[in-house]
Amino acid sequence: MSASSTPPSSGDNQSPQATDPLAWRRHLPALASAAAGINEASDAWDAVSDSLCDADGWPLDDKVYGDGKVKRDAEAWKHAEVFLDHGPEVLAGIRAAADGPDYVEGPISDDLRRLRGIDTTLLRAEELRHEWDGVMALMDGSQPSVLHLYKERAEEHRNTEGWHYAHELSHQGPALVRAGEYLADRADAERPAPSERARVALTRSIHNVRGEPTASPPVPPATNPPAPGHSR
Repeated sequence: MSASSTPPSSGDNQSPQATDPLAWRRHLPALASAAAGINEASDAWDAVSDSLCDADGWPLDDKVYGDGKVKRDAEAWKHAEVFLDHGPEVLAGIRAAADGPDYVEGPISDDLRRLRGIDTTLLRAEELRHEWDGVMALMDGSQPSVLHLYKERAEEHRNTEGWHYAHELSHQGPALVRAGEYLADRADAERPAPSERARVALTRSIHNVRGEPTASPPVPPATNPPAPGHSR
């Protein structure tokens, strides 16, 4: 006889993250690191770019100047992709947790306003990544030497185009993280602690499910035991 093919119930396969309305908070550390990485790449370039130009702002050496921008763009795009992987879930969670007054006043009102354009930023950056994947698919099967050359050029083009979106995320990203952390902390603070009665009831129900026998109450002794008699 073959094993039953009845699929398990949906509840059996649900992970804690699937039922946790704040599961999106697990992405916040990665987004915070990515936002800092974009800013570090930008700051590192700004620290040297002026020294590579003459008094009129023209590069003293086109190759050195160009290589510096290529390095900045590549580093920034790497962090921008983190936002593509983790940002949409956090953004949806923030919008579900924030209420009307949060947008008008309060600690995150400015951050929520900064997030109004992040949908477009993420959408355009995702289109750029999809375009890059398509280019790589077209070049699949090319000779290794040709593939390396084309891949390098296509990658540089993607990073150059992606710098605009990375720059936008350097401002929108920290706002996303701050708003997410605030709303997650607030939800934790507003979550009621279980009462002692609820805890005891839960413990009792678990014991009953496991089939643990419940002890019977002791039989009270007789108040007036009969006097011993003589047998006939």
